[in-house]
Amino acid sequence: MKILLFGPRGYLGQKFLSLYPDAAVPSVDIADPIAVASALDEYKPDIVINAAGKTGVPNVDWCEDHKMETLRSNVTGPLVLLEECGKRGIYWVHLSSGCIYSNSPARDASRGLRKEKDKKAKGQEGNMDVGWTEEDEPNFSGSFYSRSKAWCEALIREFPVLILRLRMPFDSVPHPRNLITKLAKYSRVNELTNSITNLDDFLLVASQLIDKRKTGIYNVVNPGGMSPLRVMELYKEIVNPAHVFERLPEEALSSVSKAARSNCILSVQKLAGEGIAIRHVEEAVRSTLEEMRSMA
Repeated sequence: MKILLFGPRGYLGQKFLSLYPDAAVPSVDIADPIAVASALDEYKPDIVINAAGKTGVPNVDWCEDHKMETLRSNVTGPLVLLEECGKRGIYWVHLSSGCIYSNSPARDASRGLRKEKDKKAKGQEGNMDVGWTEEDEPNFSGSFYSRSKAWCEALIREFPVLILRLRMPFDSVPHPRNLITKLAKYSRVNELTNSITNLDDFLLVASQLIDKRKTGIYNVVNPGGMSPLRVMELYKEIVNPAHVFERLPEEALSSVSKAARSNCILSVQKLAGEGIAIRHVEEAVRSTLEEMRSMA
């Protein structure tokens, strides 16, 4: 099985290289059709994984001032891959984001959980512990980054592509893109509950879906939800008892970021329907922090 990985130098690209160390990793601008076609014809892969994309440095606020670069990486590039992989009959995987949803008046604002819509899915009357599904239309447009991810999904979901959504990735290895690394640098953190993704679990799920040649959208987050405040409480308990931080009130969020932030819970019922289990968020975060402590 030949795998070609676009975006190998990025945070998620490096993680996929650890999963597929023999993957071809051409240095290609995915928005350049000629370069993409040349790479596909040279390596003749069975599978293409697109880990290229702009999320901004140090965060998505960057995308507000670099809209053309963001659009080129997050929309134009995937459309090029769609066409070029389609011409050659190549199965491909696109990394997306769950940051295209947010709370609405019909949802519990403090928990971000669905109230009624999915009660039939779990067969439990009035169940509130189910989040946004893969079929729900995006409802968050507060940042250009999120809009670009939603635009791309709306276009490529009509075709046989595996689209993997993750949110706020973390693992035990310090990195500027690691949620835990980022939060540990902040003096104030918010208490809004969100879906987050342990990258070890994400790679395990991704490999299973790829092996099955699945297509369509899949939410790949750890079941349940956790706030940044809770993550840091556990960080203080497990990793660094001397760590100091304060609660950032919801009403103060706009004062510390240029673009609005998505806050939501995603459903993982579709994964469960595939027979794919993923650790609860509390277990995943605790285990990750214990690994960080052991490595310190």
